Amino acid sequence: MTPLSTSVGIVTPQRATFTESLALQSGASLPGFELVYETYGSLNAERSNAILICHALNASHHVAGTYEGESESEGWWDNMVGPGKAIDTDRFFVIGVNNLGSCFGSTGPASINLATGRPWGSDFPIVTVEDWVDAQARLADRLGVQRLAAVMGGSLGGMQALAWAIRFPQRIARALVIAAAPNLSAQNIAFNEVARAAIMTDPEFHDGKFYDYGVKPVRGLRVARMIGHITYISDEQMAERFGRQLRDGLNFSFAPEFQIESYLRYQGEKFAEYYDANTYLRITKALDYFDPAAATGGDLARALAPATCGFLVISFTTDWRFSPARSREIVKALVDNRKDVCYAEIDAPHGHDAFLLDTPQYHAIVRAFLDRLAP
Repeated sequence: MTPLSTSVGIVTPQRATFTESLALQSGASLPGFELVYETYGSLNAERSNAILICHALNASHHVAGTYEGESESEGWWDNMVGPGKAIDTDRFFVIGVNNLGSCFGSTGPASINLATGRPWGSDFPIVTVEDWVDAQARLADRLGVQRLAAVMGGSLGGMQALAWAIRFPQRIARALVIAAAPNLSAQNIAFNEVARAAIMTDPEFHDGKFYDYGVKPVRGLRVARMIGHITYISDEQMAERFGRQLRDGLNFSFAPEFQIESYLRYQGEKFAEYYDANTYLRITKALDYFDPAAATGGDLARALAPATCGFLVISFTTDWRFSPARSREIVKALVDNRKDVCYAEIDAPHGHDAFLLDTPQYHAIVRAFLDRLAP
């Protein structure tokens, strides 16, 4: 756990209620919604020091700090955000927001649909990265922040930072796009589809209405998480941590024998305890759909032309899910537009999950980039 002296300490989630409907990319609309969020640090008098942190697939608004009375409640990016850290809360006002469709407090499939008095379930509309950004902009308005010092995220969060730069170019000064891609490869879409199939074919899924039956598609969620987790870790890291180690020798059965099997099953079981199946389906679809260049005939440079902010793009050498080559596509499109862009390719053995870890070079680059902002 992070020492208290460099932690934001005890934090409390907040809730913002929006009564106006939100038009969605699908053509549907959401009649009012709630967003759960946390803030760290203080907003300055000019309201110019706010940084929005966008979360990835299974994270939430709880970016940093801990919850009172909960010893195992450290925020998912606590090593990055706090007093004196790369995202210095003595200097910046940091906002962590939970996206629509999630299962951590913001309006999503498990929320009550006021029109029916029952959980939305499968009736909750499919939302996109662009829908999330539009909702986040409303939250920024509510907080009195017209221009963000930066929007930052890793993986799916990095895609949101890109979308901010395109949709609200005058509202952000910097975009930090970490371990992301301009769209998903066919292989990545395939992984997501297999994970969704595992959930939707679980007998307890009930076409997304499982809340009405008092059950949960736990088996499908376990498999979905196991599939996803394989893509987050590099082969090098998996070999170093597990190799072909056996738990108790060969027993010639289908019970977990290798350490890696046991680890994946543990990750799947833990995930299935707290995550919502309908949320998993929707967030992976948002990943699949993200493709800003689709609106410009596949021309990413044209898609990014509206951006006016400075960019930091970071990739990790062993990330095979969102490889450095995909980050370099973003960089090339920005360079073609003569945008202000910095690129760093970090040599790290951890795979995609490297963006969550406390690698000194990585954090130093983030800190240096933000030091370019006016005090």
